[in-house]
Amino acid sequence: MKTFFTLLLLFTSQYFSHAQEVATLAVKTEYSILENIQYRDAKIAAQTDYMKERCVLDIYYPTNRSNFQTVVWFHGGGIEYGNKFFPEELQNKDIAIVAVNYRLFPKVKAPDYIDDSAAAVAWVFQNIQKYGGDPDQIFVSGHSAGGYLTSMIGLDKKYLKKYGQDANKIAALVPYSGHTITHFTVRKERGIAGTQPIIDDLAPLFHIRKDAPPLILITGDRELEMLGRYEENAYLWRMMQVIEHPATDIYELDGYNHGDMAIPAHHILLTTMKKFSNKKKE
Repeated sequence: MKTFFTLLLLFTSQYFSHAQEVATLAVKTEYSILENIQYRDAKIAAQTDYMKERCVLDIYYPTNRSNFQTVVWFHGGGIEYGNKFFPEELQNKDIAIVAVNYRLFPKVKAPDYIDDSAAAVAWVFQNIQKYGGDPDQIFVSGHSAGGYLTSMIGLDKKYLKKYGQDANKIAALVPYSGHTITHFTVRKERGIAGTQPIIDDLAPLFHIRKDAPPLILITGDRELEMLGRYEENAYLWRMMQVIEHPATDIYELDGYNHGDMAIPAHHILLTTMKKFSNKKKE
């Protein structure tokens, strides 16, 4: 009889737990948007009008959920143009999106825009919990130039360390079609042609390390991509295998060029985030 009541209690507990989970999922998620938040210290940002203009971020976040995941999103544009935005495919997915602006060439040169990116990610680590987010579930991603910035601040630990953060706390790095060699705009700053490849300390490849966060590399079709973008990502993938990094994957999106590949890549990002969410529940 004691065994029967124990089993009944266990079944009842599981039933109500499942029912509560279903009820929670049935509640429609509501979102709020906050715009143009300064992510740098006010005294630093006040140094130049350009810093005040560009060193800002927007937050799209669930208002009736807690412990949600966050993706920090860096726009593309060759580090010469572009503005923050929330990718449509990432919206209404029970996650927060932090869209970041950073300073651009020729008004600044490397590594200023990398430093801006690190300052923005550090701000998210320091503040996302205030909005209900889980600081242990912060993903960093971006397309093209944004992919390059993602890899640089995730692999070269000095950028986040400057702001008191450990790059290894990033849940995963998911760069879309980003340079893994030294960015062509950095080479342009030095008067070097974009077709002349360089790997120095401003190249993600220079900073490969076994203890890096999970790294998900995504590119378009190698025959349609920009300037060998697939091949340099494949080289980064291979070198991470050589040093036995435990979690580097690469995806080539057949039939998609450099610009088109971002939309299907969002699905890979969301799948990656879901995988990490499920692991945390286990």
